[in-house]
Order: sequence, then structure tokens, then C-alpha cells
Amino acid sequence: MDQLKPKVGLRSASFLVVAVIIGSGVFKKIAPMSDALGSPWWVILCWIIAGIISLAGALSTAELVSMFPNSGGEYYYFQKIYGKFFAYIYGWSSFTIVKTAAISALAYIFAQSLDSMLHFPTWGNSSAFLGIRLFENLSVKLVASVLIIVLTYLNYRGLHFAEKLSGYLTYLLLAGILLFIIFGLSSSKGDSAHFNTQHGNPLSGMDLFKAMFLASLGAFWGYEGWNNIAYIGEEIKNPKRNLPLALMTGTLIVIAAYVLLNIVYLYVQPIDFFVQLSTTPNKIAAVEVAATLGGTVGMSLVACLILVSTLNATNSSIMMSGRMVYAMSRDQLFFKNASSVHPKYNTPDWALFIQGFWAIALLFSGSFDQLTDMLIFAAFFFYGSSALGVIIMRIKHPELERNYKVPAYPILPILFCVFCAVLFINTIIAKPGEAVWGLLLMGSGAPFYWWFKRKTS
Repeated sequence: MDQLKPKVGLRSASFLVVAVIIGSGVFKKIAPMSDALGSPWWVILCWIIAGIISLAGALSTAELVSMFPNSGGEYYYFQKIYGKFFAYIYGWSSFTIVKTAAISALAYIFAQSLDSMLHFPTWGNSSAFLGIRLFENLSVKLVASVLIIVLTYLNYRGLHFAEKLSGYLTYLLLAGILLFIIFGLSSSKGDSAHFNTQHGNPLSGMDLFKAMFLASLGAFWGYEGWNNIAYIGEEIKNPKRNLPLALMTGTLIVIAAYVLLNIVYLYVQPIDFFVQLSTTPNKIAAVEVAATLGGTVGMSLVACLILVSTLNATNSSIMMSGRMVYAMSRDQLFFKNASSVHPKYNTPDWALFIQGFWAIALLFSGSFDQLTDMLIFAAFFFYGSSALGVIIMRIKHPELERNYKVPAYPILPILFCVFCAVLFINTIIAKPGEAVWGLLLMGSGAPFYWWFKRKTS
């Protein structure tokens, strides 16, 4: 059987966690979050809470990762906890909606940022069929498609090159973010009085609760991807030690960067500015803030920063998510070709090609916000399942080796499970369209499962 080889150390793994998380959300999602919450402090608190919850998920997942450091991440250890069918539904959902939609959304923002600099011709229309806007922002979608094709090809040529590219881009990204934070907070064009402004009537009680959950969909998109490092478990050196450490280190770096970036945004512009910006979906909040700070030069520099960020996150997502498709096929629960490993490049070649094709199909199916809300809805169902799995494995198999144990057990995984359940239910109520499409794509895997099983037997 074809096998992947360990090549990635702790530092590279930590940077891959940072690379796959910092994509587009922190540069764009403050606009719809401001519209939902109406207060600078609630927006900042939402980012902090989402970061803490994501860290709780990472700390919980890390225990399972340390026990089962195999390619495929949750797909592999869900088999041990819930059985093959549930694991397959997770893998199918990741392929059809969660990970491929993340690749599509990241590539979309890359193309939007490039558009803000080069001004593509305006093609397409916004007419919809069953909620799908196939030709909306056509020129942007075509550029995003080219990016997915190019990065898929580079990952096909080898993990070492893709990992090195991700490492260099992450250094550049963190340096750019640090400079933006320093320049923004020291600029005379900002005003601390902006933190005391309010859009609309102050929220409280159940209205605040609902608004916070609605806004959290945007924040969680910003943190999405922290679990992707587990997909290349077989390719991590000393995985039982390095995988949990990489998860925790990378997530903490991202939380600090996100909170400081949003403080800069709200220091430079009042909340009303971002509420107004939410009505123009092709505008990117960070670019508009940079225009206030540095005019055309500032806009161009931050647009370049977002290009680096989304290029990096798209590359890292393609690199890691393709291994999950490979793991499914290796278990004969996906198309046979996807289990192949290229003899020269030692990469899951057909898994990467199939993933790239579907990511492009999703890219044309909807808008950026539709894709991200849909994937967060599906992702948190399985994130909660991971945290619950920690408790199940502690009860059923206390004898198994655990190089790392989640702190504050069982409180931390229980609280994370409860939050995931509430977010899942609240999304069905607040975003029924995205929830329905998400459930349909998740459920569509069931007949394929029986077909693959029958074909195997």
C-alpha cells in the first residue's frame, strides 16, 4: 500500500497552523459583525470569545490527535470512536462543503484583493436559481479558479516545496500584520473616541445573545482551519508530541493577531463606517481602513498583505485537506484513483486534483458569505463530535497511551460541545438557506457510502 513519509518538524507544523487559519476572515468579516452587534466592544469581545472557543476546540482535539496521528485527521479517529459510517459522513462533508468551500472562499478573497488593485472588467450578473448565483462577479471567480489550479499543481509537485512556500509566506504575513498594527495604533488619524460610539439602539438580553451568535459565524470563519494540521499526521516528525504543540502554539498566535487587528480597525474608523461597508460586499474592510491611514499607497500595501494571506491559506488548505480525501480512498470509501501516491513526488496526486475540481465548482455556486456561513454550520457539528469523542475515549479506553491530555477535563470539552450544539441550532434558525444546503450536502454522502461498500464487497 502507498504510504506518505514524515518530513515536517514542529516549527513548520506550527506555522502551517497559522498559515491555514489567517486567511480572509479577519480582513473582511468586521463589516457584517458590526452590522449585527452595533458596538465596537461587542465586536472585539466576539473575536476574543471565538478565539477562546476555537482554542478550547484545539486543546480538546489535540488529545485525539496525539493518540491517532494518521493522515485524515478526524476522519481517522472518528472511525475509532463512532464507526466507519459516521467517519465517512465527516469525510464526505469535508470534501463536499467544509474544506473545499474554505479553499473556494479564500481564493475568492485573493481575487477580490487583486481586483481592488488591477480593476478587472465587470462580467456576469447577479441572477439566482435556487439561491445559486452562478455568474455573479464572474471575472473575480475566474481569477480565483486559476489560483486553485496553480496551487493544486504546486502541491502535486511535492509537499516539501508547498511547505517551504507556506513557511516563507507566513513569515512575510506576520511581519506585515505587525507593521500594520504598529502603524495603525500610532497614527494620528485614529481616535480612541470611536470605541465609545454605538450604531442603533444598544443590544441586551436575548437580542444580544442572538446577535452575538450571528456575528460569531463571521469570527469563526476567521479561525476556521485550526484542525487541518491533523490531516498530514503521517508527514509530521514525532507526531504524538509535535501535533498538539503545533495546534496550541499556532492558535494562540492567531488569537493575538486577530484581536489587535480589530482594535486597529475600530481605532481608525467608527462602527458606523463598517456597518455601511457591510452593504457593499466587494469592499474589504482592511483595505478601506488602510486607505484612511495611507491613501492609495496604504490601500495597495494592505491589498498585497491580503494577497499574501489568502495565497498562503489557500495553499495550506489545499495541501492538508487533500490528505483527507486520500485517506478515504485508501479505505475504499472514495473513488479508487484518489488513493494513489505519485511515485516521484510522494503526493496524493488524484486526491488533490479531485479536490481542486470540486472547490472550483463551489466557487461558482454562491457568494463569499454564503460559502463561509455554510461551511461553519457544518464544521461545528463535527468539531463538537471531536470534543465529545475525547470523553467517550476516556470512558471506553482509559488504557490507551495519551502523550497529551486536555486540561480542565471534562469541563473544557463539555463546554465546547454545548457551544457547538447551540451554534448549529441557531444557524438553522437565523440562516435557514445556508443550513438547508449544508444539510443536503452532508446527507448526500449516505447513498455514496453504501455504493462504495457494495462495490468493495
